[in-house]
Amino acid sequence: MVFAHDTETSLATAAALVNTAPGSPPGRPEEQLASVGDLDAFVEEWDYTGSRTRDEDELRAVRALRPELRRLWTAAEDEQVAGVNALLARAGALPQLVRHDGWDWHLHATTPEAPLAQRMAVEAAMALVDVVRAGERSRLRTCAADDCDDVLVDLSRNRSRRFCEGGCGNRAAVAAYRARSADR
Repeated sequence: MVFAHDTETSLATAAALVNTAPGSPPGRPEEQLASVGDLDAFVEEWDYTGSRTRDEDELRAVRALRPELRRLWTAAEDEQVAGVNALLARAGALPQLVRHDGWDWHLHATTPEAPLAQRMAVEAAMALVDVVRAGERSRLRTCAADDCDDVLVDLSRNRSRRFCEGGCGNRAAVAAYRARSADR
């Protein structure tokens, strides 16, 4: 494990959230959070706890967070640190140890009553704090496929992950195989 479990989960969740935006991977040009129901499914899949309004305002706020997280994912270190600090300050983050729902001790920096988008932003920011402090910024990447700009977090031991979860690695392998076969 590279980071604490909650940090790794928060990084994976932040990447998944960013990648719900309309994007470039073949087969996913449309909005993945098109409705409150889509957001409900995302929240359930990634085990978010706390209050929810389950309305269009909440959906808009979560969607609005994605471009900011994408910028932070790919930013230079000073810009990333400034952005993380701005997110934490805007939320009035107050880190505290908590244990709930089968999770052992981990950090929360908002109350369970804080708006969902604020909780998502703060969890992502706290995870990015760990990444910067550990000198592991190189683990935050964008997909290596030419036709994809999804973000990913490389948690492999040998830092070898290059492709997102959208099938880009398989497409690249097939293309390389076909190119080798054509040369024979």
